Amino acid sequence: MTTQTPSRRFPRQAEAHVAARREAKPYINPYLGGILLGIVLFAALFITGNGLGASGGINRIVVFVQDLIAPTHVDRTAYLTSMAGGDLNPLDNWIVFITLGTLLGGFVSGWANHRVKVETNRGPQVSVRLRWVMAFIGGAIMGYGARLARGCTSGQALSGGSVLSVGSWTIMFAIFGGGYALAYFLRRFWN
Repeated sequence: MTTQTPSRRFPRQAEAHVAARREAKPYINPYLGGILLGIVLFAALFITGNGLGASGGINRIVVFVQDLIAPTHVDRTAYLTSMAGGDLNPLDNWIVFITLGTLLGGFVSGWANHRVKVETNRGPQVSVRLRWVMAFIGGAIMGYGARLARGCTSGQALSGGSVLSVGSWTIMFAIFGGGYALAYFLRRFWN
């Protein structure tokens, strides 16, 4: 007598079981999420003496690659020299590790909750290519703005906002106001 595995005897039930097992878990309660984020911010301030942020870490990773490709350019530019001039390693900074931890933590959280998938979110009348072009343009504008403002939205809102920095609150109102003002003109990308 041969024994069949449940998936061979009942293929539909096995598929339903796999689908149910991989169903995305519900998101965390936003109040609990806010409390946990506050604890992470406090821990970052306590351990590193600095707040949270990401654009500085990404910036240092880009400067590291730039130093590999064109070290003479890095040594001639004052802004880049402060991070990677001479024997300085731009990756030897607390914000690089916070940035990498954020990326890794986000991936692990998504994987554990069955939310990792490759997709392009877009409106029904927008091609995938146009959506990627617009995302690149928006990301470039936000990246430039983050360097100009001396911090990204997470650094400004979380770190600067938590210590009641007037500049951080001003920048965050400008970012959200600009986002709402542009949303009307860019709504076709989502409708």
